[in-house]
Amino acid sequence: MSSEEIEKIISSHADRQGSIIAILETIQNRYRYLPEEALRIVARRTGRSLVDVYGVATFYKAFSLKPRGKHLISACLGTACHVRGGQAIAEEFMQQLQITAGETTPDKEITFETVNCLGACALGPTVVVDGHYYPHVTKSQVREIIADTLEGMEKIAAATNRRIFPIHVACPTCKKSLMDYDQRLDGHPSIKCVVSFNGRKGRLGLSSLYGSRAIASELEIPMNELSRFYCPHCHEELPHYSNCAECGSPMAALYIRAGCAYEVCTSRGCHGHLLNLDQTNMT
Repeated sequence: MSSEEIEKIISSHADRQGSIIAILETIQNRYRYLPEEALRIVARRTGRSLVDVYGVATFYKAFSLKPRGKHLISACLGTACHVRGGQAIAEEFMQQLQITAGETTPDKEITFETVNCLGACALGPTVVVDGHYYPHVTKSQVREIIADTLEGMEKIAAATNRRIFPIHVACPTCKKSLMDYDQRLDGHPSIKCVVSFNGRKGRLGLSSLYGSRAIASELEIPMNELSRFYCPHCHEELPHYSNCAECGSPMAALYIRAGCAYEVCTSRGCHGHLLNLDQTNMT
């Protein structure tokens, strides 16, 4: 770990809202975990207590205090996934990777973990690899998922991968469709929004394939910058019902149907997203 590099990371996020989370996220992206000395430097430079910084680092599951592999596989053991065989799937991953939950393979390629919820209960048993969701996973798929992981998620064709599926969304306020059939991403109509940050506004297109990271932005949005999403029809801001489990930033909610929302992280570079199937505000 380079102390000088940590200092530069802290300086680059100075005076930004939510800077502690953004600083820790950048450090983890660089080192794949949060070294103890880095936490001490962050506390000293930001004037926060080490207890406060440590609390943030341990609260969000995206952060790790020990080195992680190049890829992260998360298997859900929440109630909905557990009753559908989630424990057996987790055990199959551990057997094939020859590690236990929370450990990293000797070659530093894969870290495997179990989590209590991935926010997609109707799709269980669910496994997430580097932010990509695999729904209705069976034991026979585990070997294929590991192979996909080692190949790299970005190299897997979205059109042929079963973990990615199209959704149709609308504005939660005016209920008008946000689908843009003129601008396509991943071969499907994109989701059209207006994005705003630092007083600037521009068009933003999101992929309508759940699990895809593709976007088309009119503005160059800096990494870790928090943005606000607006409906292009009624110009109302898309509501925030929850915070991202990956980085803690607000999630922008889009309407699918009554009680169901598609939520995406508003922090540039974070690919946190989920299907909220119990959103009572979505009526």
